[in-house]
Amino acid sequence: MFKRRRFPVEIILACLRWYCKYGISYRDLAEMMQERGVEVNASTIMRWVHRYAPELEKRVRWYQGYRATSWRVDEMYVKVGGKWKYLFRTVDKHGRLIDFMLSDRRNTCAAHRFLSKALTTMRHWPPSSITTDQLGSYPKAISRLQREGKVSGSTKHRTCKYLNNIIEAHHSSELCASSSSLFCRRLAPPCRPFLDWILEFSAKLSAIRTAGCPQCFLLH
Repeated sequence: MFKRRRFPVEIILACLRWYCKYGISYRDLAEMMQERGVEVNASTIMRWVHRYAPELEKRVRWYQGYRATSWRVDEMYVKVGGKWKYLFRTVDKHGRLIDFMLSDRRNTCAAHRFLSKALTTMRHWPPSSITTDQLGSYPKAISRLQREGKVSGSTKHRTCKYLNNIIEAHHSSELCASSSSLFCRRLAPPCRPFLDWILEFSAKLSAIRTAGCPQCFLLH
């Protein structure tokens, strides 16, 4: 897979791991590699990610191990490459990722394609129940999969809201993490002390409100 590449496999894999795990920019990653004595262009790293990341995801997915047969399915609206997409995700009842997919729409065809992809990924551990939200595309997609024989007829489809809280929490944590990361990246280095001062001031103000003593702030 890495034949006829100028850089060693270890360098390519390190760049892929850091980019996919921490979500840093290509330029920042190229600068990090330069500090470690590796001269690599940001566009080269981008080509590595486009070429190898999908293939590595396919090969690694099998080694993620067993997933519970109770699935939670949901979708969210995200911006990818300047375009708005629907991110379909499914996790098991313990919150472990099963599969995901980006789509321009969230109609029956998109739901059918996503569930087919997830079933292929977990073909050795088929679901006993699939919990979704109230989106009308899911019942039609699941019925179609049952007619095609990809899903057992005994598989239950549930729309219980509280059972889907675990994947809703996943969405919220991802949005908060991405928003805070984006905010910190946009801050120029001279603004960092100002941010620290704001956080310190907020902590002091909270302490004053808790203690109910206005003189406490004057002592600091």
